[in-house]
Amino acid sequence: MLSQTRPVVVMKFGGTSVAEQSGRRAIAKRVASTIEAGQAPVIVVSAMGRAGAPYATDTLLGLVGDLPENLRERDLLMATGEVISAVVCAHELRASGIAARAYTGAEAGIATEGAYGSSAIEEIHPGTLLAAVRSGIVPVIAGFQGVAKDGTLTTLGRGGSDTTACALGVALEADAVEIYTDVDGVMSTDPRTCDGVRVLERVRADELFQMARHGARIVHTPAAELALASGLAVRVKNTFTDHPGTEISNIAAYRPTEVATAVTHVDNVARVCVALSAPEGTPNHMAAQARVYRAMANAAVSLDMFTPAGDNLLFSVARDALDDACAVLDTLDLANEAMTDLAKVTLVGAGMHGVPGVMARMSEYLHDAGVTVLQTADSHTTISVLVPAKDALAAIRALHRGFELGEY
Repeated sequence: MLSQTRPVVVMKFGGTSVAEQSGRRAIAKRVASTIEAGQAPVIVVSAMGRAGAPYATDTLLGLVGDLPENLRERDLLMATGEVISAVVCAHELRASGIAARAYTGAEAGIATEGAYGSSAIEEIHPGTLLAAVRSGIVPVIAGFQGVAKDGTLTTLGRGGSDTTACALGVALEADAVEIYTDVDGVMSTDPRTCDGVRVLERVRADELFQMARHGARIVHTPAAELALASGLAVRVKNTFTDHPGTEISNIAAYRPTEVATAVTHVDNVARVCVALSAPEGTPNHMAAQARVYRAMANAAVSLDMFTPAGDNLLFSVARDALDDACAVLDTLDLANEAMTDLAKVTLVGAGMHGVPGVMARMSEYLHDAGVTVLQTADSHTTISVLVPAKDALAAIRALHRGFELGEY
């Protein structure tokens, strides 16, 4: 029987964890261990398996194609995968002697702002879940979903179960949020890209956020943003091993000793060069730039790596947004040229802020690897380079080895 005074731990399990009986048994063991440790587990689950598995999100969507004409029904269909997982996992817990109950996102009190396909969580009403915990019941919540003010179901975007878990962690004032997957933790780069990749023992919340923003798929970007904003104690672990995983640290509690922590990448990027025209005497073509930015915003086209360059404006977009971006520019009667088959490679590290020479080292490593850099962008914790897609692997490997991020 769980006591209401026991500290809450939100435990999120990904699709590969819940897909097979062996994974669900591993979940039950972890939940039992959490209870034995004097904590109150609250479980969040993703849909079962990956594309091809019977109840995976992509498999469900395959039943109806893209369904572009009805986004409401698309969300309804996608959300069923998590509901199935919640019911099956709750059953597994009960079969292991643990009192458990499955909840949809709506039943868990998750209120969204109402956009289909990528809705944001506005607030959580945790009374139902807290009552379950006080009664000795382990809630098992369907991730990736919530309910809008008009009562319609909406989903949170791919990877949204992570966001469900972190949002519940804030609402329930949880001691910790544990995100379980089929890898041992946050990696120094995508292990499919180079040798020597290692599990990071500790990363700062701002580093995790930037890694997610720039292509790392270990944690959903809004979840990483929540961890950064709230100071949540988060750990990323493997369901199937005893590896300690990666601790996500509050930025006030941890200062990295090295300038770089990880390398991330985004494929299928395009760059657009726009010939600006502006009233005579307008400095730096700001009027034309403002027209472009406003028109893109109105068309919901997300721009990245935007750089004024004399009479031109350069920016990058996801390859599948290129046609929309060019259509917007055509309505503005601005000549433009696009370059495709590009990738963005990003060096992430909270330790680089204010340290001279980081870009110099990057340039040297990339030059030695024969990588062509088309454009750069930076922040306090990142430096990104836009490169031809054919150079992406060489760039990742050069930076990963050059900044000694792995185990060689």
